[in-house]
Amino acid sequence: MKLFHINNFKSIAVVCATAMLFLACADEYNKTGDELKKQLYPQWTAENYKLVYTEIPDVTALEQMAETKKLVVLTGAISENFENLAFPYITFPKGLKIDYFDKEGNKSVILADYGIIYSGTDIIDLIGNVIIEMQDGKKLETPQLYYDRANKWIFTQEKFKYSDEKDGTLINGMGMDFNEDFTILKAHKTGDGYKIIKDEIDD
Repeated sequence: MKLFHINNFKSIAVVCATAMLFLACADEYNKTGDELKKQLYPQWTAENYKLVYTEIPDVTALEQMAETKKLVVLTGAISENFENLAFPYITFPKGLKIDYFDKEGNKSVILADYGIIYSGTDIIDLIGNVIIEMQDGKKLETPQLYYDRANKWIFTQEKFKYSDEKDGTLINGMGMDFNEDFTILKAHKTGDGYKIIKDEIDD
């Protein structure tokens, strides 16, 4: 019986020593921050990207294709396509420019440092030094802006600066939304600003 106990103790000692060896070699490094995030890679990347939105009137013959109207031209130096994901989108990490044409063909320009097109919802998220230069000379500056192409609406919840050199208007505020033609503008909250009122001189 003594030999049995001695061999039994030896077996237990070997098992414990092996377990301690594995525990000592275990990776004690805890992954935090960006390392916990799933790395996403675009399915393709393009340089000098250009996307043109057009409107074609009721086409009944091939010659009517000439009547196609250019509504929006979207360009970016670099485009990264993530449309293979469940929530598809395209990013513009080096900036985005949108040329918008109204019914008369007048062009307004939207600029941003960064842009995302959400393909499923047709919403464009513009981020960083967003500037809208409207065809009639008005200008809007804000850090972020959303362009909802499906509903033909543009809006921001951030601070904005709106100016019109023609009538001498400058308005600072928080939150604004307006239509594609820039004929309807609604400021959510206005702060300081000014408007120059010219006196009319009767002859």
